[in-house]
Amino acid sequence: MTESAIKGQILEDMKTAMRSQNKEDLATIRLIMAALKQREVDERITLADEHVLAILDKMVKQRRESITQYEAGNRPDLVAKEQAEIQIIQKYLPAQLSETEISALIDSAIKESGATSAKDMGKVMAILKPRVQGRADVGSVSAKVKERLAS
Repeated sequence: MTESAIKGQILEDMKTAMRSQNKEDLATIRLIMAALKQREVDERITLADEHVLAILDKMVKQRRESITQYEAGNRPDLVAKEQAEIQIIQKYLPAQLSETEISALIDSAIKESGATSAKDMGKVMAILKPRVQGRADVGSVSAKVKERLAS
């Protein structure tokens, strides 16, 4: 398995942030690198781009959940910090899919899997997940698939 190109880009950006003494970017990039390193050590693997995208996707999701909690706790300072981290993490994720693109992917996955009812949702999601990873919220895509198969 080849080394991740995204990970290489993150390393380069970390060096740039160090040189320019950009503390905010550097802190977030170090968090990303720590998460990547943790996964490599835990599973004794070299991360490929799809692994890196999954980790970055998870990091964005965690920050969105934190924002919800901080808003409920009336902590605008922490909300702003989490939003800034999301902005930095999203630089390494591919462009987000539009509703039309998601709908087309769902249609092709349903056709490809031969799904006819909600019982076949697992088959459809198995096809869709790698296609939307990092490009759309898998939870909302899953809800759309469920809705499509129910009708």
